[in-house]
Amino acid sequence: MSNTAFDDEIRLTDRPLVVSDIDEVVLEFLSPFRAFLESRDHILVPRSFRLTGNVVHRTTEQAASADDVKDMLDTFYATQDRWQTPAAGAVETLRDLSTEADIVFLTAMPPRYAAARRALLDRLELPYPLLASEDPKGPIVERLHAGRALPIVFIDDIARNLQSVQEHAPSCLLINLMANAEFRALAPTPDTCVHTAADWADAASAIRAHFQR
Repeated sequence: MSNTAFDDEIRLTDRPLVVSDIDEVVLEFLSPFRAFLESRDHILVPRSFRLTGNVVHRTTEQAASADDVKDMLDTFYATQDRWQTPAAGAVETLRDLSTEADIVFLTAMPPRYAAARRALLDRLELPYPLLASEDPKGPIVERLHAGRALPIVFIDDIARNLQSVQEHAPSCLLINLMANAEFRALAPTPDTCVHTAADWADAASAIRAHFQR
């Protein structure tokens, strides 16, 4: 898989598999990114479900260019340990689920920041294997699961990632989960095959029901 950074080789057991996104799912992203922007005289305006066009200068109200937003994201990811904290219920729920299933994180982030994220996750008691990639998530999940006759779950906040996994791992339970309620209201409506979870407790209930089928 090109453009993908792996932890040491991931060895799955004969248990169900839960693959989870990180930003806005396991870790808060939008709220800390907003604080990061404010430290650089910019604000994030909730006008649509995207960053470009919604990051504006605090004084001039001029929207930052796509390149400037990318540069800000790069700096944020490089210093993520100063900003990001766990989403409500994530640490406890994943700890409980880890007694029943293998858990793997799949984050849509430049692989060069994987080491910084690994260190942050370990500090936050989220020790599960990490894949960092800018490639489509469906083929990665398909290769990871390898067609095993065991339940699989994929959790993400972005519709295109859920769709990608649906296409490549059709037996997968798809869960849409997003920590920030303000931007969640602006997100596209997921497909009817996707379970939209209100929080991690709701997601855990759906996951355990899927395991029992």
